[in-house]
Amino acid sequence: MLDSDLARLVDEDLTRFRVDRAAMTSQEIFEIETVRVFESVWIYLGHESEVANPGDFVRRTVVGRPLMMIRSRKSNAVRAFFNTCPHRGATICRQDAGNAKVFQCFYHAWSFDSDGALIGVPDEAGYPPSFDRADFGLMPVPRCESYRGFMFVSFNPNVEPLVDYLAGAKEYIDLIVDACDDRIEVIAGKNDHGIEANWKLLAENSFDGYHALPTHETYFKYLAKIDKTDEPGDDSASSSYLANGSVRDLGNGHAVIEKFSPYGRPLAKWAPSYGEESRAEIEQLRARLVKRFGTETAIRMMDNGRNLLIFPNLVINDVMSLTVRLFMPVRPDRMRVTAWAYAPASESPLLRAKRLDAYLTFLGPGGFAAPDDVEALESCQQGYAAGGIRWNELTRGMAREPRATDELQMRAFWRRWRDLMANRVLAGAAR
Repeated sequence: MLDSDLARLVDEDLTRFRVDRAAMTSQEIFEIETVRVFESVWIYLGHESEVANPGDFVRRTVVGRPLMMIRSRKSNAVRAFFNTCPHRGATICRQDAGNAKVFQCFYHAWSFDSDGALIGVPDEAGYPPSFDRADFGLMPVPRCESYRGFMFVSFNPNVEPLVDYLAGAKEYIDLIVDACDDRIEVIAGKNDHGIEANWKLLAENSFDGYHALPTHETYFKYLAKIDKTDEPGDDSASSSYLANGSVRDLGNGHAVIEKFSPYGRPLAKWAPSYGEESRAEIEQLRARLVKRFGTETAIRMMDNGRNLLIFPNLVINDVMSLTVRLFMPVRPDRMRVTAWAYAPASESPLLRAKRLDAYLTFLGPGGFAAPDDVEALESCQQGYAAGGIRWNELTRGMAREPRATDELQMRAFWRRWRDLMANRVLAGAAR
């Protein structure tokens, strides 16, 4: 497929923006975007708190590539390696997480330290004199950098520095980390599932305020009941908080929805559903944040929720809980989704319990939202098979100051995708 054809998959003028549905169904497009999108930009790997101690490790698969993230026992630095033995290719790390002094390949027992150096070779004398252990260490990922504890990798050695790539998204990561007293941790456990839909549909869905009330009506009714607010409707708190929120294009395909939340947030916004036993502690948290950051910034931290997409496939939902969601393409009509609950490291057991309950109630695998969204995205993918309609319409909000229920954020995502696919910006090297 020619670059000019790829550019035409996203069609826009001053009054219209639409996306060709082939972008969600074509095997050829899927293979091209694996290289031009995922192998050219920064991709989220994990959080440094997941490898808090020297020798800690986690393994991840990033766009089909097995990787391992390890904290060095010597330098305490966090590094990322390809999870493959330099000898004959077997995977080195065969557990999802743990702590190790030595990483040994189960196939021929070659051993490596936490810096990836080859430190043990059975019957090393059997190799010729030219054999040098230094030539056979674990291979580091070309680029690995961290911002405020969020670790990213890139397979493109010429990618711009991570701080430049994140562009305006840094403001929102800073807001989240600062609100957690600079110390975030990943709560043990994860939610891992598949969706029979194209990965870009979840990118859209994750900051799509327009779908919230019709798709998640049951959840908003539940909140209204337990927090004694109102029922969703044209003039309800639920409707107004979605309609009056703001959206921003943050550059490089990143975008965000931010809106005032009429409901509780475990960070520092009490609601009746949290119980009177938590009220005093939450009020103390509010006072501390106001003292440290000033009223305006603290109110934004405490009372606003935000859905942040970091292009291409990382979503940070700082809403009724702090949730990080990473989704990987498997084929044009399937993705793999992993979600973690994040929290302030200093959070009390009482508020941690409230946070986990809020996370599981809405964003967990059996919560109000996740099954609704899976059904919606799979329904879209099934609808594409019907044919007859070529374009998805993403014009909402182009003729007014954008609201959280508009589609400016999706247009930012698709423009970046189009430019990478059409080689209008730096693309990474092929495998």
